[in-house]
Amino acid sequence: MPEHRPSSLATTPQVVAIVLFTFIGYLSIGIPLAVLPGYVHNELGFSTVIAGLVISVQYLATLLSRPTASRVIDNLGSKKAVMYGLFGCGLSGVLMLACSFLTHLPWMSLACLFVGRLVLGSAESLVGSGSIGWGIGRVGSQNTAKVISWNGIASYGALAIGAPLGVLMVKQLGLWSMGASIILLGALGLLLAWPKRAAPVVAGVRLPFLRVLGKVFPHGAGLALGSIGFGTIATFITLYYASRDWPDAALTLSLFGASFICARLLFGHLINRIGGFRVAVACLSVETLGLLMLWLAPTPGLALAGAALSGFGFSLVFPALGVEAVNQVSAANRGAAVGAYSLFIDLSLGITGPLVGAVAAGFGFASMFLFAAGAAACGLVLSLYLYRQARRMRQSAHQS
Repeated sequence: MPEHRPSSLATTPQVVAIVLFTFIGYLSIGIPLAVLPGYVHNELGFSTVIAGLVISVQYLATLLSRPTASRVIDNLGSKKAVMYGLFGCGLSGVLMLACSFLTHLPWMSLACLFVGRLVLGSAESLVGSGSIGWGIGRVGSQNTAKVISWNGIASYGALAIGAPLGVLMVKQLGLWSMGASIILLGALGLLLAWPKRAAPVVAGVRLPFLRVLGKVFPHGAGLALGSIGFGTIATFITLYYASRDWPDAALTLSLFGASFICARLLFGHLINRIGGFRVAVACLSVETLGLLMLWLAPTPGLALAGAALSGFGFSLVFPALGVEAVNQVSAANRGAAVGAYSLFIDLSLGITGPLVGAVAAGFGFASMFLFAAGAAACGLVLSLYLYRQARRMRQSAHQS
């Protein structure tokens, strides 16, 4: 069955109507993001490594749930996947609410946090990949880059709004308000998703997930290396600012997200125009520079500038390499390709917390950003290699 191809003017409202669910899901993720590391370290009394692990366990859960989420998307449909994920977001809010009433029992509170983060991570894989599949199914595969770009705007925009919102809510109302707000967001998402038209399930041969994973592995590796900078900023920027007695750490996350969104809106069209690999090379170069600025920053103003540059650079890495990754498989395996490719950002963010926490414990907080800059530079070299390989393959095919 051929895909429906709406006019280019009609695609953006359709895409935005679907990625709204990604926004709701990631707002649930963003609200506790700037609060939990400090809560675990300062209120519950656990180490920075444990504080990082609380954040990272969510990404590990997303990583482990990707194959299941991909099967749900390809076999049951992306709408059902999104709705299952929104229910999971609400459930994580219930556990967050329980955690807030157990602060006097640190291990119990930590256990509730861990379980809630595991549930939220599984929900993220369903909502994020499901929204991409739903969007592509509604507007056609020729708009893959647009769907992935707007999905990213929704996710990082939600993180940028959610982080300071969470800090404000906890300051004004208490920790319980985070759990209550996440429950309400999950319920709102389900109410909005219920009446929307589902995208058709694409018929065709389903490749084993591991085979799809192998096809997108090089692209995913580049994404993973570029994601370490985001994971470092998201997880440890509040503790980094506290170590230097700088105010407004949550503003750094907001500026990162705002720069990220601006870059996608201004330059997202370049992916289809000049190719995903070229865009990835340029973006990883900018991200590396921003992370080096964070490493060397003597003042909070320069740290903010480094965070903004990092967000601007990281912005198009996911869709740029993602378009090249999805093109490796047929439409029937699109959900698996998106899931397999996204798995690499989960893996990266999952190991970033404890790994970068250990770097910070051994060499100081500033060293985290040097480490992340080195990873982004490796991603840059890999993307350049993939671009040259793809160009050689096109030349060989043309000559034959």
